[in-house]
Amino acid sequence: MELPVKLLFAACLILSVTIDGTKADTMLTGTVICDQCKDGQRSLFDYPVNGAKVTLSCSDSNGEITMSREETTNWFGSYTMRFDGAPDLSGCSAHVSGSDNGQGGSSMSCSEASGPAQNPRLMFRMFDMEMYVVDALLAQPPQPMQYCSTTPKPAPTPSLQPPPTFAPRISSPPHFNLPPMPPLPPLLPMPQLPPLPPLGPLPPVIFVGASACPPQTWLMPEYECYWRGVNRDTKVAVAFGMVAARRYGTDITLWYGLKGRGDPYRTLLREGITALLNSYNSIQFPYHPLGVIQHMNYALMGSTRDVLVTALHFMRANSGEAGNVTCKFTSCS
Repeated sequence: MELPVKLLFAACLILSVTIDGTKADTMLTGTVICDQCKDGQRSLFDYPVNGAKVTLSCSDSNGEITMSREETTNWFGSYTMRFDGAPDLSGCSAHVSGSDNGQGGSSMSCSEASGPAQNPRLMFRMFDMEMYVVDALLAQPPQPMQYCSTTPKPAPTPSLQPPPTFAPRISSPPHFNLPPMPPLPPLLPMPQLPPLPPLGPLPPVIFVGASACPPQTWLMPEYECYWRGVNRDTKVAVAFGMVAARRYGTDITLWYGLKGRGDPYRTLLREGITALLNSYNSIQFPYHPLGVIQHMNYALMGSTRDVLVTALHFMRANSGEAGNVTCKFTSCS
């Protein structure tokens, strides 16, 4: 057997052992947002809803319900549904079906469903594992918030007759013959001011369009100015919380974690840090910062297979494969 064929066989064997077999499994994730202005759109006033019940319904060609699953959102407004096997969820629909007031439903003042139901979209398939994503679902409060009102106040109606005006009677001033004024002396030249100190480089603005940069780009010193929200010396335990601290310790920094490789957990840490940095710099990055932290913690609390799948999702987003996105960095110097 040729040496390349042997190496390929060994790599496949190691990968199959790492993901703990190839048992079929399907996962669906999504988020519920509180539409505070009741306009059916996302705005700056909206926030994730904790305790919202989401129902996924699947029907056949005759409209009969063949499968139904209900899940409640967590503190981040997200929910996750797991299915054994590989069912086709593309023809199903998800909608907000109510609130779970018994589980500390602190944010469920948004208890009314709003907006259309959303269909799951297949995002990833590998080794009989499938990942579906549902676009954000909207819930509404009973009444829109007062600060959402954009109705202009009516202008006061002007009176028909203007008020009478009284012009003061000013007597003419007396006339005096004054002598001409002498010419003013010339002004002395002003001393030259010292030059202002040069301004340092301004921090780059957040990209409105999509931008995704791989880990090796974040390690380059010429792009150090794009680190926002966290810095190179920030501890992993501070950025990702106690779950990450139990796995990676309390001393490892983000800069060190970007160099990890060769192990599923180190790969997850490297791609998770990269996704967190990309989410701070691009509004259209597939993950927002809280979403990166949430998926990171879910993977660390799961199996080795969950760690590998989450790392692959982060890697796909960081490489720009999710939408043919490139890294839009320019040198900071």
